[in-house]
Amino acid sequence: MCDGRLIKYGVISTSNLIEDLLNWNNLYIAGRLQKPVKIVALNENVTLRSALDKNLKSAVTTAFLMLPESFSEEDLFIEIAGLSYSGDFRMAIGEDKTKVLNIVKPNVAHFRELYGNILQENPQVVYQIHQGRLEVDKSPEGQFTQLMTLPKVLQQQINHIMDPPGKNRDVEETLLQLAHDPDCGEVVRLGLSAIVRPSSLRQSTKGLFTAGMKKSLIYSSQKLHKMWKGWLRKTF
Repeated sequence: MCDGRLIKYGVISTSNLIEDLLNWNNLYIAGRLQKPVKIVALNENVTLRSALDKNLKSAVTTAFLMLPESFSEEDLFIEIAGLSYSGDFRMAIGEDKTKVLNIVKPNVAHFRELYGNILQENPQVVYQIHQGRLEVDKSPEGQFTQLMTLPKVLQQQINHIMDPPGKNRDVEETLLQLAHDPDCGEVVRLGLSAIVRPSSLRQSTKGLFTAGMKKSLIYSSQKLHKMWKGWLRKTF
């Protein structure tokens, strides 16, 4: 409990944190830090600060690949907020289906503050700030540039999806082919799912042991209740 509120917390080593921010090993902590958060304290670790920035830039690039040529700020922020839920089995069982929208809609200004400078400095996007619209380079050359800057583990997952058995192409060759593929965005989404799905299963299993069966059941029932309320809002 903190100030009368029940909170979740986790402990992670700095090295593991940096590794996930840079490479998206499981997109667990990296995914959380792609959304507006309040950083209570941050030491003068230059490597960590650089990794935090790289994680945000990777989130933007990944979202670009899955969006059409022209889209709104809100479309972008919804795509970014949903990255770490791609393939999460809890989104099918137990999570409110409007969770991502509920994260973004009340916090558009905070997302804009978090990503504004990155968008203005990105040479591959035209950012019309006052209209809240963006246009991204969807040429094969533009997409190849974006694919080459994706986190290492996501590139590897994409290579695994695209590479026929026995061919063993290198990642760059696979990404060059994908850059010309009309289904590029869907393949990127599959790559994300391949990272998130096993990670979400591991986290849920750990929760049973760390929180205990009783607390886990209570937590799960609350999630199901929220999912049901979200479904009712959407239906009616």
